[in-house]
Amino acid sequence: MTAIADIYAAQPFWIWLALGVLLLAVEAAFSTEWLLWPAVSAGIVAVLTALGLRLGLPIEVGIFAALTLLSTLLSRALIQRVNPSESPDINDRDGRLVGQRARVVEAFVGGRGRVFVSGAEWPAEIEGTAPDVGADVIVQSSLGSGLKVRAA
Repeated sequence: MTAIADIYAAQPFWIWLALGVLLLAVEAAFSTEWLLWPAVSAGIVAVLTALGLRLGLPIEVGIFAALTLLSTLLSRALIQRVNPSESPDINDRDGRLVGQRARVVEAFVGGRGRVFVSGAEWPAEIEGTAPDVGADVIVQSSLGSGLKVRAA
């Protein structure tokens, strides 16, 4: 512990940089989305100390904490504005298909057939009159590994 205190006394830049790199490495490994902003905040404090602003450990920790809190809150607001909750999750492929047009590639027999949508073929179910092969249908919902569709 004395070695770290000695390094901090001589060059606080390296301690803050090491903390930022460590947080960024953990973020990259686990993709938590919570450690990115503390890593950036540690980097900013490292730059401040590299510029010669030696404010002392308590003030630097305070700056780090304030920057972390501020950047995290601002990033959450930005994410909500850029990616509102009513739009489907980018990782929910089935959810993104709802409302899209699909093309019938295998005739519906007994209400079951296959459709092509978003670059892939899917098993599909339809109620009512089944369209012919090559006709368009609209995806209504996902059913496990298949889709429920309706005539376009």
